[in-house]
Amino acid sequence: MAGGASAIRGTRVGSGPMGEQDHGHQAGRVAVTYWDGLGNEIVKHYSADIPDAEIPEIVDHPKSGLPAGRDKANPPAPEKNEPYKTHLAYVKERRSDEEADELLDEALQKLRDKRGE
Repeated sequence: MAGGASAIRGTRVGSGPMGEQDHGHQAGRVAVTYWDGLGNEIVKHYSADIPDAEIPEIVDHPKSGLPAGRDKANPPAPEKNEPYKTHLAYVKERRSDEEADELLDEALQKLRDKRGE
């Protein structure tokens, strides 16, 4: 290619004629602002056709990971994560100390009977 010039240099393939401003009809939308507990702001855009009841009151902030609400003065509190429970913790939820003592005594008695004590 002599001269090194290209007729389409600097344009996107399929972009249409240069200077074309209207690329079709844009749907109406509404901007909703949310704030998290750290004061971070995020704006989400929703279709103007959906009812207000379908727009969520709380969303997750993409950077902080905290829940964000519409009221800047009262942002939603983060959910408390429960720590991992051990098997013993689950057993203690189901059994009282007296029941545990009875079960332990029964198990020890079975072992003693098995050994012939």
